Amino acid sequence: MTVEKGLWAGLVLDALVGDPRRGHPVAGFGRAASMLEGRLYRDSVARGAVFTAACVLGAAGAGVVVDAVGRRTAASVVLTGAATWAVLGGTSLGREGLAMAAALEAGDVEAARRRLPHLCGRDPSELDAKELARATVESIAENTSDAAVAPLFWGAVLGVPGLLAYRAVNTLDAMVGHRSPRYLRFGRVAARLDDAANWTPARLTGLLTVACAPLVGGSPRASYAILRRDGAAHPSPNAGRCEAAFAGALGVRLGGVNVYGNRVEHRPELGDGRAAEPADIRRAVRLSRAVTVASAAVTIGARAAVRAWSRSRRR
Repeated sequence: MTVEKGLWAGLVLDALVGDPRRGHPVAGFGRAASMLEGRLYRDSVARGAVFTAACVLGAAGAGVVVDAVGRRTAASVVLTGAATWAVLGGTSLGREGLAMAAALEAGDVEAARRRLPHLCGRDPSELDAKELARATVESIAENTSDAAVAPLFWGAVLGVPGLLAYRAVNTLDAMVGHRSPRYLRFGRVAARLDDAANWTPARLTGLLTVACAPLVGGSPRASYAILRRDGAAHPSPNAGRCEAAFAGALGVRLGGVNVYGNRVEHRPELGDGRAAEPADIRRAVRLSRAVTVASAAVTIGARAAVRAWSRSRRR
């Protein structure tokens, strides 16, 4: 039960303190990955695959070491809890969302534009309050899976190695997994690996969003209908499931034109409701927090149930 206790401990710690402003372990991983990229980079899929494998296997190896140390000492729960806290980002996601909501509710569009890069890579310079609200709700929906549900899922499946390897995959996707000229080939493996790692967590996020819809005044039936109808319309194989379920639960319409630097993407509309408004950001944060707790109950509970069943089979 040490892994289960450690996962719960890490979730509670994240809820209490969130991410540190300085010295975050994930930021340290990012700096190390950037240094390795500088040595390995070529405009090549093969070089990108080597880079991705080195980073992910290194993170997983660190997790194996942490597991081994924990088994030899009484610190297993503490080490697992610390690893879980390090890879979770749900509390910081919620704080950023609430900061955006406060700025927009105060009518300070310029402050909201300055904060948007904390949540997504969209160009905020021409966005009005409603478009900023839409971008924030979409980011909260997608990152509920990336920052909370997926780490808990992989922690429950593979323990500390799963936690650290998943965060490495997701961080690499953010660093090199986009379609810029530099990373179109080099980052391809990282992007595909991130898609694979998030396939199950994203769908779990969608279903848990449906279940939690009444907590924000939504309908599970409506949320599930939008998830089924619109979830696959998004260009991402995973983000659309989360965003569609959130759109249905919140009764809003997401999607539209997104500008990323010099690149313009026309995203399909998700949901049948009105356009997202600043007040919907607070509802999205509440929904995200509920989904995070529900995902912990489901994934950690499933791990405990499997372990109990396995022990009973051996008797």
